[in-house]
Amino acid sequence: MKKNITVLSGDGIGPEIVAEAIKVLNKVADKFGHEFEYTYVDIGGCAIDKYGVPITEEGMEKCKSADSVLLGAVGGPKWDSCPPAIRPEKALLAVRKELGLFANLRPTKLFPQLADASPLKQSIVGNGIDLLIVRELTGGVYFGEKKTEEVNGELVATDIMPYSEHEIERIGRVAFETAMKRGKRLASVDKANVLDTSRLWRKTMHRIADDYPEVELSDILVDNTAMQLIKNPTQFDVLVTENMFGDILSDEASMLTGSIGMMPSASLSSTTLGMYEPIHGSAPDIAGMNIANPIGTILSAAMMLRYSFDMMDEADAIEAAVNKALDDGYRTGDIMQEGCKKCLCSEMGDVIVSNI
Repeated sequence: MKKNITVLSGDGIGPEIVAEAIKVLNKVADKFGHEFEYTYVDIGGCAIDKYGVPITEEGMEKCKSADSVLLGAVGGPKWDSCPPAIRPEKALLAVRKELGLFANLRPTKLFPQLADASPLKQSIVGNGIDLLIVRELTGGVYFGEKKTEEVNGELVATDIMPYSEHEIERIGRVAFETAMKRGKRLASVDKANVLDTSRLWRKTMHRIADDYPEVELSDILVDNTAMQLIKNPTQFDVLVTENMFGDILSDEASMLTGSIGMMPSASLSSTTLGMYEPIHGSAPDIAGMNIANPIGTILSAAMMLRYSFDMMDEADAIEAAVNKALDDGYRTGDIMQEGCKKCLCSEMGDVIVSNI
């Protein structure tokens, strides 16, 4: 099978971690008889430096024409002074909008080999954490109307948080379908005691729940969710929530594993086109040092194979290879433990490739 992948390496450690994911994808292609073609596009700060914009129109078209998109990370202090309209992060919002990427899947899995790395007590972690946050990605306050105006002699800023019924329904169905493939438990996160958008959210979730009688649906307020992720994270299977809540909760959940470098993510459209990326940032302080953890990016590539290419065995092979690398004691600096083998970013990639 031949697939075209647009690669957005980005800034900071982005090129380093993406290079390791490409090595892994190439090994999968060789082993399973596929052909992956890569088109590289500048995004973020590096694109601003070259073209004056965080992504060019030509680059955007290459994303739209691909079978899937693999992203590293964007941004850094160098571009903090850029006008808001051309900041590196604006490119991510633009890609999500242009590709129709409305569903963000963020798994949080604590590998048993790294149980000691979790900041939570063993009595809380139990036999491991394995939850998935489904975040609505193209609506809500991040995309609503924004304005700053003078009122009674002082500046007043307003951000509108709109949600339509169809936006809630489509992310809800993604969440229910995902729950059907996991533990068939879905927690819908909102703030229905305060917000009209959340009351519509809850009403819509309950309506579509009738189509998924096997899934156990529960409602939970966002502030309680934040607390429960620390108090008892193993109670959760799949959580679904709106854009801003999901942004905050998924970052909180990522640290339950002890390292943000381990966490992949997928952003999906209504077609098979998706964008796959680790959830961490560009880490400019360690860029070029070959010490970043590439596992989050490699697992993002596995999600690409599973969700966009329907290559289940291939995705399983990558995940098994990562698991074996951890079993064999290989660790990058962020997850280093006593008695383990400390390795560089490229060395971790090589080990995982050798395990496939």
